[in-house]
Amino acid sequence: MSTKIITREGHDALKAELDQLWRVTRPDVTQKVTWAASLGDRSENADYQYNKKLLREIDRRVRYIRKRLEDMRVVDYSPEQEGRVFFGAWVEIENEDGECKRFRIVGYDEIYGRKDYISIDAPMARALLKKEEGDEISVQTPTGEMTWWVNKIEYSQ
Repeated sequence: MSTKIITREGHDALKAELDQLWRVTRPDVTQKVTWAASLGDRSENADYQYNKKLLREIDRRVRYIRKRLEDMRVVDYSPEQEGRVFFGAWVEIENEDGECKRFRIVGYDEIYGRKDYISIDAPMARALLKKEEGDEISVQTPTGEMTWWVNKIEYSQ
């Protein structure tokens, strides 16, 4: 399996989620399963069945995060990146209609739950890589080719 890249913030967020699941959520649910199991007949015990299912979901997520963290390489900001679009950049773009968009180019595991993040694998991100402020890019969309201009590039450090 190839190494995936992630920002420092994304890596820290995954580690925090893993810690929360393993040290807080899982022990709490395990205690509920033990309590529900002590009540007797498990086949008709809704508390037992629900919490046992929840425990399997937690364990699945813990395994997934651990496996992902082993296979990830954190990419930190480097001063050489300044002025050009690279991984971790906040980019503001504008099209010919004057529509502006601002987003950050991040790893696949960081985009969920965030409308202002796009994956490094997205066509827009691929088109933006190594561009400078004022550069023009063309991106193929389902409605045809769109042209955008790079207005601003920033890096959070």
